[in-house]
Amino acid sequence: MITSLQNPAVKNIVRLSKSNERKEQQLFVLEGARELSLALQSDYKVETVYLCREMFAHSKYPGLLDLLPAKIVFDISPAVFGKIAYRENSEGIVALARPKLHRLSDIHLSDNPFIILLESVEKPGNLGAVLRTADAAAVDAVIICDPQTDLYNPNVIRSGVGGLFTVQTAVCTSEEALTWLQQHQIHIYAAELQATECYQNIDFRKPSAIVMGTEADGLTRFWLENATQRIKIPMRGKIDSLNVSVSTAILTFEAMRQRGF
Repeated sequence: MITSLQNPAVKNIVRLSKSNERKEQQLFVLEGARELSLALQSDYKVETVYLCREMFAHSKYPGLLDLLPAKIVFDISPAVFGKIAYRENSEGIVALARPKLHRLSDIHLSDNPFIILLESVEKPGNLGAVLRTADAAAVDAVIICDPQTDLYNPNVIRSGVGGLFTVQTAVCTSEEALTWLQQHQIHIYAAELQATECYQNIDFRKPSAIVMGTEADGLTRFWLENATQRIKIPMRGKIDSLNVSVSTAILTFEAMRQRGF
């Protein structure tokens, strides 16, 4: 039983909240029984599990421990869990796992793919919310170009409620993504507030990718100039932009509606 907040393992988990530590150690913090279950199903390598049994007793995933080697599970006190946990209601379980490479070449496409592409996403909460949408719509993949946030930021995992482990995800440059989309003959639709074509008028029933930019600056000229078409979500109010995750959900579910899903 680990009870001390000064325990080296506890201190290390806290350090892993920083991106440079995650990169150096090639580890990330995975919190929550559902998220850990999804990660195991997706063949993530789990190194260590820290368990507060008092809290886990109320878990909706009681069989999760049967999937874990006993030698990697360490008991911790409620106070220690409070120190290392990033959110509430995570059922008393925190794990350390190895990240994946997330290469474009590892993506397996359906016969009629639909892709979400994010350029220079900077807010972990937005990235997590997009992954959650991608899972709900069962899109083929999420491609993250030139990211400004770490894919394994705890807030990405938290806001995505495990979407990181259920959605094919690639990280690359914009140039690499464009080449890949063109090789697979996927139509590219760039979301731009100044576009003339409304999203409802686009035929998303063919292989398609929607490209979303940052809330502050939108898409760069690279994607606006290389897109098949620029599209917009009409705005009726006085505020000129939606949250990028909301905009992504609107376009994605319009595509799913057209496809009869």
